[in-house]
Amino acid sequence: MRRLAQPKVMTAAAVAAACSALLCLPRMVLWTTRPFALWYFEATIFLGGFVLWAFVFAWHTEYTRRPVFTLKIKPSLFIAATLAGVLCALVLHFVFDPAMRPIMPQEYPVDLEGWLAAGLFGIAFTDLFLIFAPYAWLARLIRNERIAAALTVTFSVAVWLMKFQTSPHTIPTFLFCELFAMRMAQSIFGVWFYMRGGVLLVWWIGFLIEARHLPGLFG
Repeated sequence: MRRLAQPKVMTAAAVAAACSALLCLPRMVLWTTRPFALWYFEATIFLGGFVLWAFVFAWHTEYTRRPVFTLKIKPSLFIAATLAGVLCALVLHFVFDPAMRPIMPQEYPVDLEGWLAAGLFGIAFTDLFLIFAPYAWLARLIRNERIAAALTVTFSVAVWLMKFQTSPHTIPTFLFCELFAMRMAQSIFGVWFYMRGGVLLVWWIGFLIEARHLPGLFG
């Protein structure tokens, strides 16, 4: 726990949390039905992001021996991540989006502004909450990369299941099973590439997946 309180960890976490809050701002502004004031959500994102980023900067490199941010990615790994992102995007676009758009239209951007806000939120907070911080915490707790990776995937899928349980929309059972399998595959891809290429590689995959909406937005 001493690494968590080191000045360099605290400084890096504060800077990263401030960036996360800033990148999440467009999504919060577009959320016109938010129940609390804008500053409240931004402060919550900053404080939560500070703790989560502290986990990442304190324990990820120590227990995995790999950097959190790196541009030194093997070409073969980058190509594999690109293919994984494109594959997920194609499957979602042609298989799941036509069925899910009428059921949950609020999950799909209607303009470029909404797409950009959702994408920035995913980069700034979603991946941090579902992959980066849980993996770092579990790697420190268990000290076994494979078990930490498996539990991180389990956590990510569990959060997805909770989201669907609280949704007012009814989804056919077969479609739900297909979505569950797809969510599992995306989580496995995310954790696997994060373990080998760091944060930037996961963000690249996320961008490719979200880019499937762009052709429709540009008409």
